[in-house]
Amino acid sequence: MDLFEYMRSTNMEKEAPLAARMRPRSLEEVVGQEHIIGKDKLLYRAIKADKISSIIFYGPPGTGKTTLAKVIANTTSAEFTQINATVAGKKDMEEVVSKAKDLQGMYGKRTILFIDEIHRFNKGQQDYLLPFVEDGTIILIGATTENPYFEVNGALISRSIIFELQPIPREAIKELLKVAVYDGDRGMGAYGADIEEDALDFLADISGGDARHALNAIELGIMTTGRGADGRIHITLDVAQECIQKRAVRYDKNGDNHYDTISAFIKSMRGSDPDAAVYYLARMLYAGENVAFIARRIMICASEDVGNADPNALVVAVNASLAVERVGMPEAQIILAQAATYVACAPKSNASCEAVFAAMREVEHSGNLPIPTHLQDAHYKGAAKLGHGTGYKYAHDYPNHYVEQQYLPYELNGREFYSPTGNGYEVKIKEHMKRIRREAKAPSE
Repeated sequence: MDLFEYMRSTNMEKEAPLAARMRPRSLEEVVGQEHIIGKDKLLYRAIKADKISSIIFYGPPGTGKTTLAKVIANTTSAEFTQINATVAGKKDMEEVVSKAKDLQGMYGKRTILFIDEIHRFNKGQQDYLLPFVEDGTIILIGATTENPYFEVNGALISRSIIFELQPIPREAIKELLKVAVYDGDRGMGAYGADIEEDALDFLADISGGDARHALNAIELGIMTTGRGADGRIHITLDVAQECIQKRAVRYDKNGDNHYDTISAFIKSMRGSDPDAAVYYLARMLYAGENVAFIARRIMICASEDVGNADPNALVVAVNASLAVERVGMPEAQIILAQAATYVACAPKSNASCEAVFAAMREVEHSGNLPIPTHLQDAHYKGAAKLGHGTGYKYAHDYPNHYVEQQYLPYELNGREFYSPTGNGYEVKIKEHMKRIRREAKAPSE
């Protein structure tokens, strides 16, 4: 590196965006992701031992995929090369592979190739890498915001370890922001700024686990806010809202407002008011509520409050939960809205819910009553000799695939737990059960 190149590199580092300057340089500086880089975890041990194999980092923006790649670059003895799939082509990869072969042949040195946005490579580009990953010419590190099982070549997936990164916890982002404001080395401490607690809370909440988003906002705030009478820059809640162009909503995820809003959301779905349901959904989404938490509540409501009046409600809710997990925000809001409005508009019945509660009370009261002998399993050793299964009537051998026999313990004979309502599909369930029971009795009447 000559003097001019050194000066250029130094100036670029100083003038880089705050998020780039604050990027951790070692594993100890990384915030969040303890599930994969905790001291007892595989990735931590592999990085520390410089024994990295091909890996793919998968997770939302701003969660540290590139950061972990840079940490590996700082700790490994291997040659580290980075390309971005949005601009790189086959020629760039050919150059990397050619250099890797030379280093391996002449010096026995490994080459790590970090490909950011690897899902942007087409099938042909991904296929090109395969034999060189296979024979160890290069160690691949891929980073993607998309599910790699859908977007990355299956052959590459089978030769790599997938590490899923989670959104950075709120408290970790708050600590990161404090360092960014007051650190005079890589942060913006030289500007003489202070940040208020409610502004910190707001930025940590609204960032949605994206550290880069939060750091960009704080940098903009410090760079564009005038000094106060005391000569310091004050990052207030109003300043934070301006920087991120979003108004703060009073919504403490651990406080009363959180529970009041989710309660109103559930009660609106239960009460068949889709307008109120989608309104409270919007309030939660705007405030940065965890979409997985919202999806879980919709699934519960679909079973507890809709039940068999519309069995499809649970199917919609469960699929919405899976879709939200795969798609993420902002599109997840559309999926959640579809599920919430479907559940809200569906006919309602809590009959199945009440049935299990009544059955639980009976079990608590009467304990483990004897199971009728004809229902007991006759297959295990000696069971048949004890008469287990004797006299059992196989339902499919009878008209309507139904036959009357004692299913409940004899002590509970005639007891009803599930009483279908007159709503939605339960009307059909009720009619069906009446018909098959009536017709089963008909020959003997």
